[in-house]
Amino acid sequence: MKNNRSLKHTKPQLSRRTFLRGMGAAIALPMLESLGAPVMAKTQSKQIKRMTVFYSPNGIRMPAYTPKTVGKDYAMTPILKPLEKVRDKFSVISGLAHYQASAFDAPPAGHGRSCPAFLTGAHAKATEGSDIYCGISADQVAAQFFAKDTQLASLELGIEPPSLLGSCDINYSCTYTNTISWRSPTQALPAMVSPGDVFEHLFGDGNKIDEHTRQMRLAQKSSILDFIYDEAKQINKNLGVNDRYKLEQYLTSIRDVERRIAKAKQTSIEMNLDDFTVPANIPSDYEEHVKIMLDLQMLALQTDMTRVSTFMLGRELSNHAYTNLGIPDGHHALSHHADIPEKIDKLININAYHMQLFADYLEKMASIPDGESNLLDNTYIVRGACIGDSNEHDHMDLPIILAGGGLEGNRHIATEKNTPMCNLLLAVLQNMGVPSTQFGDSTAPLTECLA
Repeated sequence: MKNNRSLKHTKPQLSRRTFLRGMGAAIALPMLESLGAPVMAKTQSKQIKRMTVFYSPNGIRMPAYTPKTVGKDYAMTPILKPLEKVRDKFSVISGLAHYQASAFDAPPAGHGRSCPAFLTGAHAKATEGSDIYCGISADQVAAQFFAKDTQLASLELGIEPPSLLGSCDINYSCTYTNTISWRSPTQALPAMVSPGDVFEHLFGDGNKIDEHTRQMRLAQKSSILDFIYDEAKQINKNLGVNDRYKLEQYLTSIRDVERRIAKAKQTSIEMNLDDFTVPANIPSDYEEHVKIMLDLQMLALQTDMTRVSTFMLGRELSNHAYTNLGIPDGHHALSHHADIPEKIDKLININAYHMQLFADYLEKMASIPDGESNLLDNTYIVRGACIGDSNEHDHMDLPIILAGGGLEGNRHIATEKNTPMCNLLLAVLQNMGVPSTQFGDSTAPLTECLA
């Protein structure tokens, strides 16, 4: 179904929830959600670098995944086989580990600690309540660095709606398994799962934006923000200490939207989205859902609305049944196969299917022109899972692939056993130009993987 949303010109009203349409900014009291506008710079002074993370839940069948030989031209394993056509665009990196996903003195859990550690290298606090605590994730380190240059600091996408109540892994809040992105140790960023919501988040209402209309709408948003800001400052005089702190956080968010509007005003764009279709609802077909979400991500990257994004094929502990593969069993249930051959075969089929989706993603990224090369060559892509052997909840041998970035592919790089995953994340950040000397539990940047 074609996305034919019409532009609505209505007098803005301040209420508990004020929607700022058009550019697509929505402000909710006391929380603020910021949405952006399409940005397509007519010229770019230098080629930009981007970062995405492509995540699969529930680990992988490692014997059917890890290449038997190291170096170039390794023999494709059953799970990697779907990537044969794009083998020159990625490297398999083995030996990476997340020591901070270990139990130490915390209650037992596998997914509940491994998932939050995946991009943070931090030890998650065992809690089923709201007092979650982990660490900032690598994508958000990059997002904070590039935020001054883009309207959206980052874009978090997924396929499955989050679990919201209680614990998903024993002793651990569902927040830990719903997302892989952490803006701070106490602020996890939820993944958006509805294509329609993502489209409005990026482009607002309507599928044509001429420059004159866009500038008028930006001016309207600025005036509304000014009004909200002035009102909030008046309210601040009568608040207690705790409420003042919450309001200051809110005002900080408003200032962030102001920054994005200012950035949008500086960029001249002309964009026609007539040929881009967005389903009215979340597609019932899993593969269709995956592909439209990735198309939206690529649009956001291509237009430089953001340079950082994460995508989850499913939330951790997902028990999605891949009936399209003839597999009625739940994914998480199969990942704990107890060495039963029939279950292992089904798990391998699911793992290989995820790799096929990743192969299609790499191909499409490589087909999109970007400067003097293409979108894939200008984007570092970290693909992996938070555990390796799913049956054992093994977080000390992770299935990691590094693609894009203009890097040499067709390699299996075997790092020293138990090398911190954060060493790779640190190297990616540094290659993007982010001034980081240490990240998570890194010991040194894994530069040999980014040669």
